[in-house]
Amino acid sequence: MKSVVDTAEAQPQPTDVPPVVATFDLRKVYRSGFWLNQKVVSLKGCSLTVYQGETFGLLGPNGAGKTTLLKLLLGIIRPSGGRGLLLGKPLGDRQVKQSIGYLPENPYLYDYLTGWEFLELAAGLFQIPRRIQRDRIPQLLQLVGLPLADARKKQMRRYSKGMLQRVGMAQALINDPELIFLDEPMSGLDPLGRYQMREIILGLKADGKTIFFNSHILSEVEQICDRIAILAKGELICAGSLHELLGSTNAYQVKGNGGDQEILHKWIPNLVFNHDGSWQGTLQADYYDFLDSLRLMEAKIISLDLARHSLEDFFIQKIKQQNTSV
Repeated sequence: MKSVVDTAEAQPQPTDVPPVVATFDLRKVYRSGFWLNQKVVSLKGCSLTVYQGETFGLLGPNGAGKTTLLKLLLGIIRPSGGRGLLLGKPLGDRQVKQSIGYLPENPYLYDYLTGWEFLELAAGLFQIPRRIQRDRIPQLLQLVGLPLADARKKQMRRYSKGMLQRVGMAQALINDPELIFLDEPMSGLDPLGRYQMREIILGLKADGKTIFFNSHILSEVEQICDRIAILAKGELICAGSLHELLGSTNAYQVKGNGGDQEILHKWIPNLVFNHDGSWQGTLQADYYDFLDSLRLMEAKIISLDLARHSLEDFFIQKIKQQNTSV
């Protein structure tokens, strides 16, 4: 069998552990115009929670308020209303900033420095001793896939967009943070770079880190995240695990070859035969019984996957509903 059927149930959220990130009716309104008499609502009453060790994905179209929410959580801007907590402390608490890492969508790096010098600067801001820097910086460069020679000798003005993104990721981890905020971490990366970034995030998750990130690459989110939330026009329209949002199903997309055509049609009413002799369709039954039947027919299974909506389908559906309700 080429693929594995995902039958995992959604994990219950802890009830006795305080959330790492929590917002309560968080709002942000900007004033514009010459007399500052026009109000632009960027975020409306946002309430969400993220727990220790989770990878949480924040989704939404451009202008939805994702970056505004991140800036509020990081204390870069002040809320117009509501409140929030990071690691149990109010938003903006200086001590908490020692325990968080942040990669902005378009990081501004001092381009006259080399990557190594920039990481030394970032480590100095966290007062990390030189002896620790000597070990940590090479480890981080190896983790993000940036050659040591480039990091030591080449000024960042000569780096590609992907190389800058890798340096930005390394600086977000320089202080070994408990909580990591990533704003479009796959931006500017080629397919290999996106794969490497995904592996980095999964490695951080395995180490017990809590990761909160925005992304437009929904296929990556679907592979990485424990839970997601969708923002549209400043409003949080849904939040939950992929299992909760996409739903469970007893239907499976199945592909195989061989077997008795008449018996196969009883199992798979929409059975279709391909030019290469294989067949495929949707199974609406217990797949264990179906596999037993295939063995008796001496048929072979090629793939068996849950037939549920993709995250992309779900996302587009929710955004369309939001647009028509406004």
